[in-house]
Amino acid sequence: MAEAPLRQTPHTTVRRAERGSQDRGLAHAILDEAFVAHVGFVVEDQPFVVPMVYGRVDDTLYLHGAPGTRLVRTLASGAPVCITVTIVDALVLAKSQLHHSANYRSLVILGRATRVGGAEAERALRAVVDHALPGRSGEARPPTEQELRRTAVLAVPIDEASVKVRTGGPVDDDDDLSLAVWSGIVPVLTVFGDPLPDAVTGDALPVPASATSAVQR
Repeated sequence: MAEAPLRQTPHTTVRRAERGSQDRGLAHAILDEAFVAHVGFVVEDQPFVVPMVYGRVDDTLYLHGAPGTRLVRTLASGAPVCITVTIVDALVLAKSQLHHSANYRSLVILGRATRVGGAEAERALRAVVDHALPGRSGEARPPTEQELRRTAVLAVPIDEASVKVRTGGPVDDDDDLSLAVWSGIVPVLTVFGDPLPDAVTGDALPVPASATSAVQR
């Protein structure tokens, strides 16, 4: 059964309709492939944007941090939040400076966070650990009760949101097509390097499956 589309509001309506989408599956795919979310919020009329790692479980995005931080205190109070994620796929080189661009996939989520605890918080933290390296949470020690008390977990619904995507080559003006200027795209790729053990581990242990799988991807 097809997933319900993202909820469209005046705040999530993309003005360039050809690039906008309310495809929930595409939103999930962008979140699963990206590594960093930029979390925006306002405190006393001062906006802040903080880069954060995250995890996704179904239609919920999870963030975590120390309970006393400005971000956690603000979001846990019910203040509105704006979360953005972007993947750059290529640089687009046009014949004119004005039409240079980038191919990208991006997602904007609006909403309010809720602090969660118990089993949901533990599941959320596993999702954060497994986000970039699936299976890593099963290789590492789980958090203790004391560590859980010192960690705030925030849940943001993936509901009021919109996706933007640009693909293809440059779009030059007709008058510029005959210019002797190279135009096209430069792909942007993210790759994992070979795992490097720290000084404590050294060569005593084999590289875990989560890391080797990342390199193979």
